[in-house]
Amino acid sequence: MNSTLSILSPPHITSPFLFKFNPSLFSSHQTLRFCCVPKPKPRSFNSFRLLSSFNSPNSLIPAKSQLSDADTDEDDAEEEEYEDEEDDDEEEAADEYDDISEAIEEETETETEISVVASSSEVSNWRKESKWQRVEKLCNEVKEFGNEIIDANELSSIYDFRIDKFQRLAIEAFLKGSSVVVSAPTSSGKTLIAEAAAVATVARGRRIFYTTPLKALSNQKFRDFRETFGDENVGLLTGDSAINKDAQVLIMTTEILRNMLYQSIGMVSSGSGLFHVDVIVLDEVHFLSDISRGTVWEEILIYCPKEVQLICLSATVKNSDELAGWIREVHGKTELVTSLRRPVPLTWHFSTKHSLYPLLDEKGKHMNRKLSLNYLQLSASRVKSYKDDGPRRRNSRKRGSNMGFDSIVNMSEEPLSKNDISRIRRSQVPQIVDTLAQLKARDMLPTIWFIFSRRGCDAAVQYLEGCRLLDECEASEVELALKRFSVQNPDAVRETAVKGLLRGVAAHHAGCLPLWKSFIEELFQRGLIKVVFATETLAAGINMPARTVVISSLSRRSSSGRIPLSPNELLQMAGRAGRRGIDERGHVVLVQTSNEGAEECCKLLFAGLEPLVSQFTASYGMVLNLLAGAKVTRRSNESNEMKVLQAGRTLKEARKLVEQSFGTYIGSNVMLASKEELAKIQKEIEMLTSEISDDAIDRKSRKILSDGAYKEIAILQEQLREEKRLRTELRRTMETKRLNALKLLLKELGNDRLPFLCLQYKDSEGVEHSVPAVYLGNADSFDGSKLKNMVSAYDSLAQTAAPTESNARELETHKDVKPSYHVALGSDNSWYVFTEKWIKTVYRTGLPNVALALGDDLPHEVMWMLLDREERQWEKLADSELGGLWYMEGSLETWSWSLNVPVLNSLSESDEVLHMSHAYHDAVESYKDQRNKVARLKKKIARTEGFKEYKRILDWKNFTGDKIKRLQMRSNRLSERIQEIEPSGWKEFLKITNVVHESRALDVNTQVIFPLGETAAAIRGDNELWLAMVLRSRILLDLKPGQLAAVCASVVSEGIKVRAWENNNYIYEPSSSVINVINVLNEQRSNLSQLQEKHRVEIPCCLDTQFSGMVEAWAAGLTWREMMMDCAMDDGDLARLLRRTIDLLAQIPKLPDIDPVLQSNAKTASSIMDRPPISELTG
Repeated sequence: MNSTLSILSPPHITSPFLFKFNPSLFSSHQTLRFCCVPKPKPRSFNSFRLLSSFNSPNSLIPAKSQLSDADTDEDDAEEEEYEDEEDDDEEEAADEYDDISEAIEEETETETEISVVASSSEVSNWRKESKWQRVEKLCNEVKEFGNEIIDANELSSIYDFRIDKFQRLAIEAFLKGSSVVVSAPTSSGKTLIAEAAAVATVARGRRIFYTTPLKALSNQKFRDFRETFGDENVGLLTGDSAINKDAQVLIMTTEILRNMLYQSIGMVSSGSGLFHVDVIVLDEVHFLSDISRGTVWEEILIYCPKEVQLICLSATVKNSDELAGWIREVHGKTELVTSLRRPVPLTWHFSTKHSLYPLLDEKGKHMNRKLSLNYLQLSASRVKSYKDDGPRRRNSRKRGSNMGFDSIVNMSEEPLSKNDISRIRRSQVPQIVDTLAQLKARDMLPTIWFIFSRRGCDAAVQYLEGCRLLDECEASEVELALKRFSVQNPDAVRETAVKGLLRGVAAHHAGCLPLWKSFIEELFQRGLIKVVFATETLAAGINMPARTVVISSLSRRSSSGRIPLSPNELLQMAGRAGRRGIDERGHVVLVQTSNEGAEECCKLLFAGLEPLVSQFTASYGMVLNLLAGAKVTRRSNESNEMKVLQAGRTLKEARKLVEQSFGTYIGSNVMLASKEELAKIQKEIEMLTSEISDDAIDRKSRKILSDGAYKEIAILQEQLREEKRLRTELRRTMETKRLNALKLLLKELGNDRLPFLCLQYKDSEGVEHSVPAVYLGNADSFDGSKLKNMVSAYDSLAQTAAPTESNARELETHKDVKPSYHVALGSDNSWYVFTEKWIKTVYRTGLPNVALALGDDLPHEVMWMLLDREERQWEKLADSELGGLWYMEGSLETWSWSLNVPVLNSLSESDEVLHMSHAYHDAVESYKDQRNKVARLKKKIARTEGFKEYKRILDWKNFTGDKIKRLQMRSNRLSERIQEIEPSGWKEFLKITNVVHESRALDVNTQVIFPLGETAAAIRGDNELWLAMVLRSRILLDLKPGQLAAVCASVVSEGIKVRAWENNNYIYEPSSSVINVINVLNEQRSNLSQLQEKHRVEIPCCLDTQFSGMVEAWAAGLTWREMMMDCAMDDGDLARLLRRTIDLLAQIPKLPDIDPVLQSNAKTASSIMDRPPISELTG
C-alpha cells in the first residue's frame, strides 16, 4: 500500500511582487492568507503557498493563541469592546447556547501591505487548484523535507479561505500530540479539523479512522474524503460494506470500531485492525447521551489504545469540560477547544397567522412584547372588526387616541384562563401557506421545515403542490435531474413526491429510500428545492444547510407519549440555518401552535444547554469480550476436552474497565458532596418537625399564655378539631352522592343526545382548569383496543398500589363507589378519558345524536370511529384515588366537531342537572351547614383573651411547615440527582454475567468460553446471545437461502413500523418451513426470556413473523414495485428491514463455530438480496 498520495510537479515561481491587500473586502470565509515572513525551516519554494501566519500587530491571526475561541490579545479585546458598544442596538436575535443573545460581530482589519514571493498569474493558478491537488503538493513536500514541515500554516494553506480561530487552535493542539475535544455549534466547520488531521496523517504515511454514528453520514464522509484524498486512499466499513479497508483514511460506523477494539484492549496488533493507526476521529460525540447507542462511544474511549490520538467532535454542550476531563483521565493528554460563535449568526422569528415577528426584543435578551397574549388578543380583535369599525378608527386616529403598548400589555391584571389562552392561540395558528408566504416575501428561502412525523411531512408536500416555487429554468433542471435519476434508479423514484418536487417542495424522512433522500439532498444543495419538510433525523450530522429553518412544534411524539424538545435538540436543528459563504445571517422560525406560543419558545431558547449524561449499560457482547478477551477455546478433534489458548480477564479486571465510564467519573466528583448535603437537609427536617409537633406547640402555648387563656383556647381547639373531622366526613359523603348521581345522569342523558359537561382539574402547579366537552359514552362500550388497554392498565395499577396514609380513609369512605371511565371531546379539540371524579357538572343541553343526512352515521358513531383511528398516545393530566384524567390531542377531522362545544360562559347554571338529584342536594346542604359551624367556631376562638399570642405561635408553626416543605422538595431533587449519577453499569454487568454463565456461554469462574459464547461475542446486534442461539440452531440447516433470510428477518425487525392507518394485510406470507422453524425458535426464546427475567435483565429477544414473508419474497427475486404494490410499509422501513437482514446474513460466514452449510446459504441469500434500490452504495 502506498504511504503517500501520488505527486504532481509543482509550477516554478520566479519573481516577487508587492501589492496592497484589504481583508475587509472579503468575508471571513473567503479571506486569502499571505505570508510576509519566510519560514526558518527548509521547504520547497517550487510550490506556491499562501500562509495565514502574521507576526505584525495587524496580523489576521495572532502568532500565539490559547485554547479558547474567546481569548484575544489586548488590541483585539479593545476592538471587540468598541464593536460591542457600537452594534448593541442592532442585535435582534439570540446567538448560540450559553450566551444565546450575544451578537456576532464581523472582524474588520486595516489595510496591510504584504510582500509575497509569487506572480499574479501564479496566484490565479493557485486559486484554480483543487483541494486534492494542494494535498498532493503538501505530501510531496513532506516526502522531500520530512514530517517537521507539517504545521498549522501548512495544513491551513490547502484551503482557499481563512480558517476560523477555533479550527486553528484544535489543529495546533493535535500537532502537539494531544487528543482534542472540539465543542462548537452545528455547521461551524468542525469537520475541517478532522480533515486537516487526516492530511497530516496521510502525509506521514500513517492511517486515520473516521467514525460516525450513522451509515448515511459515513457514506457522505466517504464521498467527501475521496474528493480530497483520491479514491485509492479512502475506504469504508459499515457492517455489510467493506471498500478498500486497508486505506490510509478509513470511514466507519462507531459499532465497527468498538468491535475492533474488543480484540485490542491493552495492545495494538495487526489482527485488531489498528495496525499503523495514529488517529481516530469520533464525529458527533455528543451521541454519548443517546439512550440506545451512547454506550458504544464510551466503550471506544475506554478501550482505545493510549498511543492513538483522539479527535472528538461535538455540538456545543454544557459540560464539555467534564467530557474532556474524563477523556484525559481514561486515555491521556487531552486539550479542549470550544467556540460559542457561529460563522453565520442566527436571527430568531415567530410566525403567526397574520405576520412574521422577531421572536426577541432589540437587545435579544427577552421576548418581543408584541408576541404577548394580551397584544395578540387585541390584534386579533382589531383584525376581526376592521371592516365594521373603519370610520371610528379613522376618527380615533384624528383624535390621537391610539392605545399605547404598555396599556395593551397591562390592560388585564387578572391572568388569562386556560380557555382564553387556548382561544387566542388557536386564532393565531398559521397554515403552512401563511408561513411560507411570509418567508418568500422576505427572501428567506431555501428552508428546512421540521415536522415531527412522516405523515405530516408528506401531507405538507401535497398541501403545497399548487404552489410553484421554481422558475422555468429551475423546473427544467429538476425535470432533467429526475429523468437521469429515473434511468439510473428506476425503482427508487417516489412517485407520490414527483409533483411536489417539480414545484420545489420535497419530504425527507426515514420512510423514504436512502437513494431518494440522497437525491433530495443533492437537489437542495444545488438550490433546486426551496422547501424540504423533514423529521428531526435530518439534524443529525447530514451536511444540508439552508438559509432558514422552520420548527413547527416544540414537542414531538414518542412511544411513551408527547415529549418536549430539549434545548440541545432545538439548537441542533436551528444550527442548519445559515449557509457559510452565501448567507449573511441564518433564520430560525418558530411557529404558533394551539398549545405553544412565543412564551414557551423563549423559555426553551433561554433554558440553557443540557449536559452530556452517561448512558453506559452492559450487553452480552461486552461481557463475553471483556471476560474472555483474546482467549479462544475450541474442541479438539482427538478429544472432547476444551483447549485454552489464552487466559481471560477476571471479574476484578473487567470491573476496573467498566467503572471507567463517564457516569462514574461524573458521579465521583458530585456524589460525595450531594450525599453530605442530603444528610444535612434531612437532619434539619427532623429538627424542625419536632419543633412543630403537637406536644411542642402545647408546651410553647403553656409557656406564653396565662392558665385561663390556655384552658379556654385548648377547649375550643378540641371542639374545632371534632367539627373539622365531621366536616371532612360530610364532604366525602357529598362526593359519594355526587358520583352516584353522575352515573345515573350520564346513563339517562346519553340516549337521545350527547350532553355537554364541564371537566375540572388542577395541574401540577396548582392552577385550576375548566374544560367544556361533549360526552360520548362509557369507555367500556368502546371496542378500541388502545383505549381499553390504557384503562385496564391504569385500573390494575390503581388496585395494586398501596394506599398512602393520606388517602386510606378516603378509600374506605368510597369503598362502595366503583368509578367508571368515560370519554368526551373537549372544545380544545382534545379527547378526554376520565372518571366521575373530574366532572364538575353536567348540562341539560347537548349535541343532537341525529344523522346529518339520510344514510349517514350518527354523530356518536362518527366520533367513536375518529377516536379509533387516532395514532397518538394518551397523556395523564391528573390523578386521584378515584381514577385519573387523561387526554390526547384530536386531529383535523375532529376539529369541526369540537367547534360545536360551547364555551362555559354561554352555558347557564339553570341548564345544570346535577343539582336535580335530591340525595346529592341534601348532602350538599349538610356539608354547607357544617362548614358554617366550623367558621363560627374559628371566629369564637379569634375573640378569646390570649388569641393574639396564640396566633403568633400558629403563624410560626405555618412558617416552619412551609420551610419543611421546601427542604423536602430540595431533598427529593437531591435524591433523584444521586440516583441519576450513581453508576449502575457494573450492577448490570453482573446481572448479564449470571445469564451468560447459566446459559453455558461462558464459565465465569474459569473464564472458559464455550462455542455459544464465541459466536455471541463476534455478533453485532441488540441481543447477541439470542442471535447466537438462533444461528447455532441445527434446524436452520434444512432451510433454503431465501427461507434463511426470512428467519433472520424475524429476529432483527425490532422497531420496524407499519402504517397504522392501513390494514396490515400482506399478500406475501412466509412459507410453511419458515413458520415451523420460527415456532421451534419461539420455545428457545421463552426459555431465554425466563432466564433474563430471573436475573432482572431487560434486553428484548425479538421474534416477529409479520415481515418474514416480505423478506422471503424479496429473496425470491420479486421486483421492488411488486413488493410495494400492496404493502402497508413505507419504502424506507422495508429497505431498513432488508438491510438489517442482509447485515446479519453477511455476518454469518465470518462467525466462529457456525456450520459451513449455514454459512454458504447465508452468503448466497445476502448476495441475492443486496440489489437495487437498497444496495448500500447504489449510484
